[in-house]
Amino acid sequence: MENSKSDTAHFVVRERYLSAIEAFIDQPVVKVLKGMRRVGKSVIMRLLIDRLINRGIPGANILYINKESLAFDAIKDYRDLYRYAGDYFKGGPPGRKYILIDEIQDIVGWERAVASFLADGMGDIIISGSNAGLLSSELATLISGRYVEIPVYPLTFREFLTFRKNKGDTKDNADQPESLQPKSETDNLPHTEAEFKNYLRYGGLPGIHQLPFNQEVLFSYLNSILNTVLYKDIITRHKIRDVSIFDKLVRYLFDNVGNITTAKKIADYFKSQRIRTSVDTILNYISYIESSLLVDKAPRYDIKGKRLLEFSDKVFLNDVGLRHGLIGYRERDVNGLLENIVFKELHARGYKISVGVIDQIEIDFIAEKQNEKKYVQVCYGLGSETVIAREFGNLEKIRDNYEKLVVSMDRFFPNERNGILHRYIIDFLME
Repeated sequence: MENSKSDTAHFVVRERYLSAIEAFIDQPVVKVLKGMRRVGKSVIMRLLIDRLINRGIPGANILYINKESLAFDAIKDYRDLYRYAGDYFKGGPPGRKYILIDEIQDIVGWERAVASFLADGMGDIIISGSNAGLLSSELATLISGRYVEIPVYPLTFREFLTFRKNKGDTKDNADQPESLQPKSETDNLPHTEAEFKNYLRYGGLPGIHQLPFNQEVLFSYLNSILNTVLYKDIITRHKIRDVSIFDKLVRYLFDNVGNITTAKKIADYFKSQRIRTSVDTILNYISYIESSLLVDKAPRYDIKGKRLLEFSDKVFLNDVGLRHGLIGYRERDVNGLLENIVFKELHARGYKISVGVIDQIEIDFIAEKQNEKKYVQVCYGLGSETVIAREFGNLEKIRDNYEKLVVSMDRFFPNERNGILHRYIIDFLME
């Protein structure tokens, strides 16, 4: 592969992902980047190639295959892949070899080729995929115990600000395009708050920062990405015949971010709309949508009984911008959007997340990582004693000593109340 430095000079480096890969470079494990389409996996791979070349690795010793490119359309299955890699490295310079394959799930039986690369010592292997079941097939047992999975998420708010700064768009509101200028009492928001509103509206997919930053262009771009995922990764792959019901289900899920979602509840709603479908069909469709990494489900957990509550998960989007590309941005949905943003931030920080239930009261998030645990409530504003009593009171019912935190849009609320912390949401996201 030729030196790609000139191609990647304008890219923003997402260091935490590169560092996570580099920690396992030249180790006998497959590095697996997993994340939804357009989340930035290809750029991370190309930046990694730059770093390998800077370390003195000859370009001819680096094979990069991107299955979204027609240049590699002839690689259909594991035999084609193994043959292509063997031919590529034949007669090349001595030294370590590196094999990087982007969107590998589009190669039938890819696990066989990767297992053979490992067995033959052909090279260090880094792969990416946009399917949650990438490593759950029977064939995946061929590399079981010999891979490390690195989740790749949409931009966090901190990363979003870095991308905006890199593009040079981060100016005062007065200098922004009309479509970005606030139209209400928020006209004089501090700069970071204005950018947070952009983040809430347009989400965290890196590609939006390569386009003119206005609503019409960005929503059109986001809708095209969503359609690609829906039709290529779900409808075509799973041979869905009733596309109309599937589309309505997607809209329902996107419209109910942060709400408790059950297949029966959705089936009952469809029935009320005179749409005939079954609970089993809805369960299958939701599993396909989840596998495409468009959505995440947070299970509900009984804090007192210490058990998961089945069949009553909450659904969150991996990127809120895709929702607005489909159904538009609505200010009245801000509570659910804030909850979604905090959910994804906790995910990006490596937490496993569930929704807590105690005495039939809901705790937005239980976030756990190694020996660490925290309880998090999210709301738009603490503008009344009733809301304050509810948000803090729910956490006060939990009788352990783990951190308890309320996150809201209130900039000047006290940092602590009865031992429970409060964070302004932007401060929380910037930690």
